[in-house]
Amino acid sequence: VRLQVQNVEKPLYRGTFHCFQSIIKQESVFGLYKGIGSPMMGLTFINALVFGVQGNTLRALGKDTPLNQFLAGSAAGAIQCIICCPMELAKTRMQLQGTGEYKLKMKNYKNSLDCLIKIYQKEGLRGINRGMVSTFIRETPSFGFYFLTYDCMTRYLGCEAEDSYVIPKLLFSGGMSGIVSWLSTYPVDVIKSRLQADGVGGVTQYNGILDCIRKSYHEEGWRVFTRGLTSTLLRAFPVNAATFATVTVFLMYMRSEDNLRECEPGPVIQQPSSL
Repeated sequence: VRLQVQNVEKPLYRGTFHCFQSIIKQESVFGLYKGIGSPMMGLTFINALVFGVQGNTLRALGKDTPLNQFLAGSAAGAIQCIICCPMELAKTRMQLQGTGEYKLKMKNYKNSLDCLIKIYQKEGLRGINRGMVSTFIRETPSFGFYFLTYDCMTRYLGCEAEDSYVIPKLLFSGGMSGIVSWLSTYPVDVIKSRLQADGVGGVTQYNGILDCIRKSYHEEGWRVFTRGLTSTLLRAFPVNAATFATVTVFLMYMRSEDNLRECEPGPVIQQPSSL
């Protein structure tokens, strides 16, 4: 977030690793965990919603095809925006508080929940849902590619319950799914972050998505849409590797109770017995 929204005329960070070093030096290691409360509150519900919606949508579509995998994932991504958008708004505000051009500003938020409450009191539901459209544009195709990639990878690698290397294969497939999903819509994430951070310092710069795109490109060129990509991908691989592997192994275990021994990571989530 800091790399995505920093002032191009007075940049605080030269890149991902410089940003990492600067945060530790200036704010201690705890600075790396600013805004963690919001993801901690929301990720459990988001993952439950995403995997549940994806599985039920795929069953409703009838056939397990690449197109249906994409459509089911997209449906899951679209619905989870209801939780994801406010969660990321709080995370963004908490991570920017007291840094850069906001350094001299009074720290208004005690934690993520306090942040959301104060935004609601000041701006109402519209404020809580700031960046909802850009979040929807990002999440819908992103989750489509997310589940499609995982399904294709696990089938290609031949994940079988009896395979002694099934866990590494699941981890690799999940990690690659996370990378592909972020690469597919990352420029939209930059715009989303800028819109959610807009106005924090007291000055509103953008009048909407198109205005943000136009001004960002005009001032910083096309590279602005890849800001923070390295740190995002470094995070995406282990997080999504652990997420998909955990879900799949758990469902494999649950299915084994019914003597269903096949490991088909996409279909595992789709079978009625697995929910």
